[in-house]
Amino acid sequence: MYNIVFFLIVLFIVADFLLERVLALLNAKKIGIAIPPILEGIYDNEKYQKQQRYSLVNYKFGIFTSSFNVFILLIMFAFGLFGLLDGVLRGVIENELLLTLVFFGVLFFANDILNTPFDYHQTFVIEEKFEFNKMSKGLFFIDKLKGVFLAVIIGGAILSVITLIYQWLPNYFWLLAWAVIAFFNVFLMMFYSEWIVPLFNKQTPLEEGELRTKIEEFSKKADFDLVNIFVIDGSKRSTKANAYFSGLGAKKRIVLYDTLIHELTADEIVAVLAHEIGHYKKKHTLVMLFLSLINMLVMFAVLGWFLGSPLIAQALGSTISSFHLGLLAFGILYSPVSTVLSLGVNMLSRKNEYEADAYAAQFGLSEYLISALKKLSAKSLSNLQPHPAYVFVHYSHPTLLQRINALTQK
Repeated sequence: MYNIVFFLIVLFIVADFLLERVLALLNAKKIGIAIPPILEGIYDNEKYQKQQRYSLVNYKFGIFTSSFNVFILLIMFAFGLFGLLDGVLRGVIENELLLTLVFFGVLFFANDILNTPFDYHQTFVIEEKFEFNKMSKGLFFIDKLKGVFLAVIIGGAILSVITLIYQWLPNYFWLLAWAVIAFFNVFLMMFYSEWIVPLFNKQTPLEEGELRTKIEEFSKKADFDLVNIFVIDGSKRSTKANAYFSGLGAKKRIVLYDTLIHELTADEIVAVLAHEIGHYKKKHTLVMLFLSLINMLVMFAVLGWFLGSPLIAQALGSTISSFHLGLLAFGILYSPVSTVLSLGVNMLSRKNEYEADAYAAQFGLSEYLISALKKLSAKSLSNLQPHPAYVFVHYSHPTLLQRINALTQK
């Protein structure tokens, strides 16, 4: 059981946990430092103290939840419980496809049950205390059930397909499995707002008025064919505001949270949308999609070589090699590669954000965009000065200070 694969798995789990804790600690040490002059006015003293408390509470809660999950994972490996589960299921299930589905299904439901109390505490204690939560307890559990339903249906379908590919065409598994996941990602990108979002939120076309008129006027000025502008009822869950761009081609749409409309002026919302349109004009979405597909191709190529090794089954406490045990072990062993790749993706993403900001600035919207960013940061109690190392590893966007400095450069 305790072979080289076992020790590598444990090493990667512990190393990842320690890295995250060090980064979180560095970030926490930035709590309480003075705000630079350019950011003054975003928080008054009372609200700044509230933001610091919010950051500290989330930091402490993050220590507890991550420690708990890593402890459970190490126990599962140390005592060969994954192999034990595989053995128990093999005693009652002969079909390999069904075995794979049930194996991951048991792990999924066990993980969900263990982490639901943490999600509940995050929503109804932390978010409630800092006046973010608007979700009822009934809606919380309805969302949970819908999330489980989607995971079972969509996740089960994808897992079934790639399992069958591995059984029938193992030599071409890496390429065919990648093609399936790539198709699903593109399909989901196109239809997410139409098919998935309505299960959780109501989307309505933006009504006629000053805001829609200004948005349409800007779209013409930017030579951007914008037909689909929707408002989503995000306020039934949280007071935090957001806006996003989704879809490809004729399916593209811009979605505004109702909280965003309540917090920002019409000109500030136009500036935010100009930023989102900038992503489209600069083809950031397509580039990021292409890179993610290349990343997945590399991952599946390595996975195809990795599966089937008897060392994997032994490391997880089993004596029989199987697709599901190999997939589980691979997910952990691939984590260092995934981390390195995510650093590159985040760097590119931050570059894209600067470019999208610059696009909005070309239309004289710098001041409105800065004002909007400040309001959104204040509303969400954002950390105005995160540690540079934490930003480098985790942030897909530049910090507020970095974005303001870039927008105000002459």
